[in-house]
Amino acid sequence: MQPFTLDFDRFHLELGTETCIMGILNATPDSFSDGGRFNTVDKAVTQGIKLVEDGAHILDIGGESTRPFSEPVSEQEELDRVIPVIEALAKQIDVPISIDTVKSVVAKEALDAGAAIINDISAFEKDPAMADLAARQGVPVVLMHMKGTPETMQVDPNYDDLMLEITSYLESRAAHAMEKGIQKKNIILDPGIGFGKTVEHNLVILNHLDKITELGYPVLMGPSRKSFIQNILSQKEKVQVGPDNIKTEYGTLAAVAASILKGAHIVRVHDVEKVNSFTRIIDSIRNA
Repeated sequence: MQPFTLDFDRFHLELGTETCIMGILNATPDSFSDGGRFNTVDKAVTQGIKLVEDGAHILDIGGESTRPFSEPVSEQEELDRVIPVIEALAKQIDVPISIDTVKSVVAKEALDAGAAIINDISAFEKDPAMADLAARQGVPVVLMHMKGTPETMQVDPNYDDLMLEITSYLESRAAHAMEKGIQKKNIILDPGIGFGKTVEHNLVILNHLDKITELGYPVLMGPSRKSFIQNILSQKEKVQVGPDNIKTEYGTLAAVAASILKGAHIVRVHDVEKVNSFTRIIDSIRNA
């Protein structure tokens, strides 16, 4: 696996030998897995501290659900959800905070509040000012592939050549980011598991992730509790398996293992404690 180093703000992350775990903190009422569980500042801060104690190397905070068919929220509502949480956590944890947003105003306020990474599922397409902000601030960015928008992405997604289209898109968005002044060493790519993809599409991405790692950037994968895992298990077991079912967590671990063995540097997950122990074994196998 090609190693990478992220040096930014006061943080230093080595990506390669050990899998970097990004813990998910949704400060939302309607996220597909944990919506509503952490939608007060106190609950969100408590959960954020727990994720770090459980082994998260990055904490990813979002205030707008990106589940299939979700509708966008206003800029102010998103700010109200995430800024108090980031301000509180930045004083209490020693890992970088990532802001999961497509709005440059939200990203700017989050960075001012203590965040240090921008995670943009639209790869700067939703708000072109995001690229300029990231360049000025010199922060790492996650650029993701998504077909459509959260409202439309699961309405019959289709591709002529799945991996070619994803790799070409990510390569072009990375080039755009560098044209805007973002350094290559600060760019992370995410193929967007579950974002405008069928079950089969997601499996192909997992099996051919090397096509993306060959682009020469750190790669992030976010399979945690995704519907393709639930759908496979429900079909195989002839019973409905939901996002909070322990079997979905086992399925997540399988997808995490596949991601790491195929070259992912960062995995974005809900259950950091389980994944932390799991990745230590997978990393040991991969590095043997």
